[in-house]
Parts: sequence; structure tokens; C-alpha cells
Amino acid sequence: MKRKKIALIGADGQLGSELGKVLDDQEIYSFYYPEFDVTDTAKTSQTIRSLSPDVIINTAAYHRVDECEGHPEESFAVNTIAVRELACLCRELDAAFVHFSTDYVFDGRKQTPYVEDDFPNPLNLYAVSKLAGEYFVRNIPKKYFLIRTCGLFGEAGCIGKGTNFVDTMISMEKRGKAIRVVNDQWVTPTSAYELAQKVHELLQTTHWGLYHMTNEGECTWFEFARTIFKLMGSEIRIEAVDSLTYEAKARRPAYSVLENRNAKKIGITPFSRWETALEVYLEEKGCTIR
Repeated sequence: MKRKKIALIGADGQLGSELGKVLDDQEIYSFYYPEFDVTDTAKTSQTIRSLSPDVIINTAAYHRVDECEGHPEESFAVNTIAVRELACLCRELDAAFVHFSTDYVFDGRKQTPYVEDDFPNPLNLYAVSKLAGEYFVRNIPKKYFLIRTCGLFGEAGCIGKGTNFVDTMISMEKRGKAIRVVNDQWVTPTSAYELAQKVHELLQTTHWGLYHMTNEGECTWFEFARTIFKLMGSEIRIEAVDSLTYEAKARRPAYSVLENRNAKKIGITPFSRWETALEVYLEEKGCTIR
């Protein structure tokens, strides 16, 4: 199969780093923030047009969820307007667009895993800006893979947030910090490496559309933390709290587990369970596994 010319935006981020590794059989052109800023539309357009890629993969996002509440302009600039510009470029260049969204587009009232055609109803500004970006992806380019995921953890950490949940828990344990974690928000922790592998598979197809892609299973953030420490052999005490006690600035859905229905329909290799993916991640980081 012919190698694809791929523009990878956010190549040094948590997911972008894994995509760069997994897609090494393709012709990858990597773009990094802040040298490449998707909100600089003129420079972005000039750079992408000169490359004329077959695929544009966008992993850039403003995803400090609580911070977004006080910075709507920045949130929409990155998560919506820049996405629209990239979508327009894809249409102009007849390139495929791969873009990533979030489980937070749902309000959590369903209480069973969300499928791709469930109606979104975001509760916070971050999720609204991501959903607005989704609509541009779904309506502008001719070819797109729009991927919603949840609870990502990867070796590079998350540039926008500084780290991911797993690494935050490890750091707090090492410093002996008191740990409080919400126990009333259900999610699916997802390996950035496994997600990158599925994206590689998707790119071998022309099954354009919306996909949910996460590891299998579900847990609360507290159960996620408890499993991290169990696998590390740590006996540190963690306190389970509810969302009201935690007092986060932005509302989160109580249940945002996703069902990978469309990926399964087209025969994408199944994800492992989140516990298995977490154990692999901790082993690769050199953490002690009991």
C-alpha cells in the first residue's frame, strides 16, 4: 500500500508522540507547539498548503477543563475555530482529516455506555468548544475520522495539562501527598499507545465518520487511582470524595463511558481492558508491579 504523507499536529504531545511511533511506516511531517500554533491561521494555512498532505491529524487542544471556564476565547480559538480552518484545508486539498474529541460532550445521565449516535449535551465550556469543533469536522471535509476518547494516559504526558492522571498519582505518592479522588464520576482510562494503533488501522480504510475509541471496561476515578497503587504495590491511603466535596470549577458528567460500536462494526482490532493497558504502562515506566 502506498505510503501516506501525513501532517501530524501536536507531535510531541501525549497522543501525538504515540502516533509518531506507530505511524513510522508512513511519511510523517511533525509539527510542534509553540513553533506551530493552530490558532495562527495564516501561518497554518501556508505551511499545510505547501506540504499538500494526504492526511492531517490534529491532536492540538485546549483541555485544561477547569481553566477553560474562565478562558472561553482561548478555548474556542483552539478547539473550534482552528478546527474549522483545518477542516477547510482538508476539503481544499482533498486530504483526510483525523481529529479527536471527548467523552465530556455527554451529560452522563444515560448511565450505560454511550454510542456514536447518542445525543450530546455538554455540561462545561471545554466540552461545548469541543462539540462545536466536531460539527465543523462532520460538515466540511469530504473525508474524516472524528474520534472521541476518554481518560488518556501516555508516556509523553499531556502538554496542555502538564501530566496525565496516572503520572499525577505516581508523583503524589512519591511526595507523600494527601490524595483525594472523586468516586462518583465513571470513565474508561485509555492507553494513548493503543489508541494510536487503532488510528493506524483506521487510516488503512475509507470508513469515514465518527468513532468512539477507548479501552474496555469502566471505573470511577477513585477506582482508577486505587488500581494504580495496587499495581505499584503501594499502601498509600486515598480518600474517596464526591464531586460536590471536590469542588471542581467545571461540571463533569457523572457517567461518560463510551462504547466502541462503530470501530467494532468495521473490524478494528479490539482494545484491551483498561486494567491490562494500565499494567503495561506502569511496567514500561519501571514501576514495581506486585
